[in-house]
Amino acid sequence: MPERLMHWSAMGAACFFGLQGTMAQDIHHQTKQPPDMVTIGLAGDTMLGRLVNEMIGRNNYRYPWGDTLALLKNTDITLINLETTLTTSRHAVPKVFNFKAEPDRVQCLTEAGIDACTLANNHILDFNIAGMLETLDTLQSAGIPYAGAGRTISEARRPLILTHDNLTIGIIGCTDNEPGWEAGVDRPGTHFVSVEAPDETTEKLASQIKRLKTKVDILILTIHWGPNMKRKPSNAFIRFAHRMIEAGADILHGHSAHIFQGIEVYRNKLILYDTGDFVDDYYVTPALRNDQSFFYIVHADSNGIIKLELIPVLISNMQVNRATGRDYEQTVRRLKDLSEPFGTQFLEEADRLVISTFR
Repeated sequence: MPERLMHWSAMGAACFFGLQGTMAQDIHHQTKQPPDMVTIGLAGDTMLGRLVNEMIGRNNYRYPWGDTLALLKNTDITLINLETTLTTSRHAVPKVFNFKAEPDRVQCLTEAGIDACTLANNHILDFNIAGMLETLDTLQSAGIPYAGAGRTISEARRPLILTHDNLTIGIIGCTDNEPGWEAGVDRPGTHFVSVEAPDETTEKLASQIKRLKTKVDILILTIHWGPNMKRKPSNAFIRFAHRMIEAGADILHGHSAHIFQGIEVYRNKLILYDTGDFVDDYYVTPALRNDQSFFYIVHADSNGIIKLELIPVLISNMQVNRATGRDYEQTVRRLKDLSEPFGTQFLEEADRLVISTFR
């Protein structure tokens, strides 16, 4: 097992296979002087199917990551939204886009040191239940834990608990996409949550966050939400994000729009309303530039978030690389404009933006 995944093996495996509880609480209450540190890498939609799948076959498992590979491997924990199935199934469900990659493409994730992924999205059931179950088995065999989907509603809602040194990081995955794909007592599916019209699912999520926060140092809510190509979150989404932060989430990791949205620091916590796309083969809309985004690196300790680093990236030829020149300037300028309504303050360094207003 790679060294990075060793951090998950003791605690994360316990949660992943349903043996969660006491261990997380024991670690949380250890005395830490000085505070232990963790870097958490976050990326948006990662689609390894279709043309990306073909390019991997022509090249190698490292191909999709370009020159971001070192960034991915240099964080202590990296979380992505895996927006594809890993299956050989040919039984596509009726919809406009169905994404799948060959199961061996899971090695792309291990090569990049991806430590966890959320599967709560509108593509995990693209090839029906068989395709989803093969994806779960493939990830499990590779030692990559997942959140947000499962064989039952209990598994789909189950949080991950990862560890780094003496810190515990809890991850809850959910989506407001495809309500018909919600898991049931004996039905595979996703952890569905209503956002625009809060209901019982919203209440359960807030309660789950409140409980989990007593057992972890850093709590991440990763959510696939909202329509495509929307520049700004609606008021309903802002209210939802605030409520989940108030319930105990430290980081809201949003994705689904295919373009990045503004960033808010709320109660010294972090809201990434949408992190855009990280790897895909999608058509680029010139006015929206869905090929531009960021790799987000959160620095935290047992007292919470210290700072956020934002490294501009660009998708080209089914590969993500660090943005340069005009693409870098456009990406930085647009994020500043989108974040201005939230009063977010950025520092500019040589090759990245930094937010350090959490304390």
